[in-house]
Amino acid sequence: MRALISGYYGFGNLGDEALLEVIVGRLRARFPALELEVLSATPEATTARLGIAATPRWNFRLVREAIGRADVVLSGGGGLLQNATSIRSIVYYAGILREAIKQRRKTMIFAQSIGPLDMVGRILVRHFCRGVDRATVRDARSLHLLHSLLPGTTVEQTADPVFLYDLPAREADLSDEGLDPSQGRYAIVSVRKIAALKEGTKAIARAVDRLSSEHGLRVGFLPLGGAPDAEVATTIIRACATAPMLLPECDLAKAAAILRGAHAVIGMRLHALILAARFNVPFLAIPYDPKVAALCEDLAYPLGPLWVPGQSAPSDASVDAAVDRLMSEHDSLAEHLRERIAVVRASAERNFEVLGELLREP
Repeated sequence: MRALISGYYGFGNLGDEALLEVIVGRLRARFPALELEVLSATPEATTARLGIAATPRWNFRLVREAIGRADVVLSGGGGLLQNATSIRSIVYYAGILREAIKQRRKTMIFAQSIGPLDMVGRILVRHFCRGVDRATVRDARSLHLLHSLLPGTTVEQTADPVFLYDLPAREADLSDEGLDPSQGRYAIVSVRKIAALKEGTKAIARAVDRLSSEHGLRVGFLPLGGAPDAEVATTIIRACATAPMLLPECDLAKAAAILRGAHAVIGMRLHALILAARFNVPFLAIPYDPKVAALCEDLAYPLGPLWVPGQSAPSDASVDAAVDRLMSEHDSLAEHLRERIAVVRASAERNFEVLGELLREP
């Protein structure tokens, strides 16, 4: 049998590439006879990195042929069915599912967050995705939304596959990044470009300064989204009174090792927070998107966000209190994550169990 994977792959976003790496690894382990193909913006690079067939995602003739070769088409993981980015994005991803249903392939919405969706977006999902065989979503909000849009599809809440990520056996050397553990504790900040970020720059800079000056942590900005993230990080660094580092772009294994070794994380990027939680590292979230807020809800995370983009920037006192609580409650927060992770990892495995059930159906 053959599976075709559709997602935001081949663009160099470390979170999405982590998703693909974990999905491919788990599919190979669970279904060794299953042939894999992925739609990618850079198919040659994807094939070289993962050793699987890859098709250019914008060549629609080749995409239709890839769908025709597949026994099952997986849409995900990630936040694909949303139109906050653009209407073009949701038309593309929902259109892949529509074509697969039209060609009578088995179809699955796989480990996605659904939304935000305006009225047009809801209509598109309801129309294009009608007939999808199975769906798994990574948070409760998405479960309720997709149930309302696709009442004929079996939908389950699972968890993001990146919760299943395991570091390579060989320990990463972080000395070149200035993060050698012998040099003391450090914190990691992961930010991304959004329209509202200007309102929160001062608050993030103050949090960085407090971690450094009051709590003695070295602070590094980790650009998981490449150059755009580095640009935003540079703007915040310039607003700091202390001297945080801008870390170089790196591969997934190095980024995961950096996050695992951190004493604390401040994060906008979903997968920075997922990897922090995976390795029991306490964090302060900046929920720029409902999927980040949903992650905190599903983890029952006790610590509120540092700042919610779209709302007024927090006061200096509020920022200081959030950072101080992150540090004073560090051990209990880490223990909370440790207790939750076993359950969450089992939920993440459920994505692949559902796929197995679908593959066994006649």
